[in-house]
Amino acid sequence: SFIDRLARRWEQAGSLLCIGLDPDPARLPASLRDSPDAIYAFCREIADSTADLVCAFKPQFAYFASARAEAQLERLLAHLRERHPDVPVILDVKRGDIGATAEHYAREAFERYGADAVTLSPYMGRDSIEPFLAYADRGAFLLCRTSNAGGADLQMLDVGGEPLYQRVARLACGDWNRGGQLGLVVGATYPAELAAVRALVGDMPLLVPGIGAQGGDIAASVSAGQTPAGAGMVINS
Repeated sequence: SFIDRLARRWEQAGSLLCIGLDPDPARLPASLRDSPDAIYAFCREIADSTADLVCAFKPQFAYFASARAEAQLERLLAHLRERHPDVPVILDVKRGDIGATAEHYAREAFERYGADAVTLSPYMGRDSIEPFLAYADRGAFLLCRTSNAGGADLQMLDVGGEPLYQRVARLACGDWNRGGQLGLVVGATYPAELAAVRALVGDMPLLVPGIGAQGGDIAASVSAGQTPAGAGMVINS
């Protein structure tokens, strides 16, 4: 399963680091800008240079789609499967829809691109994530307490005596996680909430954005979010 593969990778690499692949064509090296496969080449070189240091790779789908580079994303994931098969790939798509639409999104992520896991919005409830969980060997990270300031607009709302993000955490580690495939997205910018989620969900994997430009503190995040075994986190940078 994805969770088993991720656990093996934490042990093999001795690392909680996830490399985010967010290729902005305007910021590519000058030597690549005129190349028709510049985005693929840029991300491939980053991945090949860091594969021994990481527990996962996380391509952000929007960066590829806005540049009409979906074919380069397919090629990139095929390269990662061939060259770095032990490193799981989390496709950051933040999907959230129901019924047949969610089934098509799941097919896109897992069959077209061959991702090992995806990011999802849980706002529309369990039936919006079930099509992804139908792929028993794949995983999904549900948005819980996100790293952006605006996340508090909804995630901190009181729902029956607890903030909404904690309700999401309880659902994700309980009834929604029958196949043991889920993790949560919890931002490094809020270490107190990160610690609260860890206390609620046990050893569940946490995908942790917010280190770097958003100002998250790495030491505080690791202290708040790691498991007793020193694992359990996928810290994106």
